[in-house]
Amino acid sequence: MELTVWGAAEQVTGSMHLLEFDNYKILIDCGLDYERDTYQEENQNFPFDPTTLDLVVLTHAHIDHTGNLPTLVRMGFQGQVLCTPATADLTEILLMDAVNIFLSKQKKSGRGRGRRQQSSGPPPLYLQKHVNDTVERFVTIGFHKRFQFHEKAAITFIPVGHLLGAAAAIIEVEDQGTTKKIAFSGDIGRKNYPVLVDPEPLPPVDYLVLESTYGGKMHTKEESLEDKLVKSIEEACIKYPGRLIIPAFSIGRTQALVFSLNKIFSKGLLPRVQIFVDSPMANYATDIYRKHHDLVNDEAKDFYNREGDEFDFESLSYVTDKKESISISNYHEPCIIISSAGMLEGGRIQDHLFHNIQNYYCTILFIGYCAPGTLGNRLLRGDPIVRLRGRDLMVYASIKQTDLLSGHGDHQDLLNTVTTQSPEQLKNIFLVHGERKSMESLQSALTELNYKCDIAIKGYKYTL
Repeated sequence: MELTVWGAAEQVTGSMHLLEFDNYKILIDCGLDYERDTYQEENQNFPFDPTTLDLVVLTHAHIDHTGNLPTLVRMGFQGQVLCTPATADLTEILLMDAVNIFLSKQKKSGRGRGRRQQSSGPPPLYLQKHVNDTVERFVTIGFHKRFQFHEKAAITFIPVGHLLGAAAAIIEVEDQGTTKKIAFSGDIGRKNYPVLVDPEPLPPVDYLVLESTYGGKMHTKEESLEDKLVKSIEEACIKYPGRLIIPAFSIGRTQALVFSLNKIFSKGLLPRVQIFVDSPMANYATDIYRKHHDLVNDEAKDFYNREGDEFDFESLSYVTDKKESISISNYHEPCIIISSAGMLEGGRIQDHLFHNIQNYYCTILFIGYCAPGTLGNRLLRGDPIVRLRGRDLMVYASIKQTDLLSGHGDHQDLLNTVTTQSPEQLKNIFLVHGERKSMESLQSALTELNYKCDIAIKGYKYTL
């Protein structure tokens, strides 16, 4: 049995791992690598022939784990795609959104009678028809359901939090007379996260491919999420008649935030404030969370039984169209605006920033990571002027940040994932999905605990 890490090696995006045995090839995740501005060109080709793959396994729906799957299908992959039912549903809307992003970047110029229309941006990686072809290949498997996909191999999905339907994939392979087990962690969530279940311990395995996003980093412990949100709303909307803008990813982060706000206002901790959720994709994703309500955590289920829908309450409005979105700028009462995208690189959030970045009574609260070079990162580092819609605007709004809604487990959570395993049975850990510094910190900590641990090298074939 052989493992080759083709993506998310010493970086965060582009997860893609190839497992081979008996001339059978499995690709675990097929994510977009968007570390560079030229990512569409970078993702056009694979370091292997897609037609030789027999199976794809998805750990969860995020685009850095699924976003290049339609390219794989477009280039000839004919096999099945195994994932949980929630992952299948969320992946479909994320891939459709990716098509829209590709097309928006392919700006048209030279329009006019007798003139040929030309594109100034890169060609789309794939189109809606390729997404449809991809979705037809999905075969869904529930958690803890052992699925035999080969006469010598089976897979089981274990819940890991992080996102609805997210799983660690445990693959068992009969190899040279013995059964070997390898776990692909996907992304590990954190305990007590709104809406989502806690990560479950993994069964004993021989090899572990482990994400390391927060290696060496610990989440804030000084205050609770509820206290942080109450304080932020109080300062932005109650003490002063202003508005609180929260950039949030449409899938996962928005649902966790809405439920958290529902709890705050249901308890009467603050007077009610109008809340706008301005993201079409967030609306679709929320319906998927309702569809798979059996997967939410016990707290969310108990709240539903007592109070009703966690994602719908008095003073909450889901914005449905562009006209309604534009009208929010004319709403002059204190309010909270939740909109995508989380790093401010596109979406309706840019409209709200344009109208509010120079408003002294506006607070922008970041609840997630913003990559270097993004507009969100420029605001967080304190740039006094930002460019929006071709204009340079002074930043008068207050800029704040919290990591309390990060969906990734921190350094200790990653250690906890490993320490349920016996150092004697676990032959090796391969670290992926993290920056080099994070990987080195986690590797050092695991080595001190007597685990054998390698930072995966891109393209290197490991014999298991």
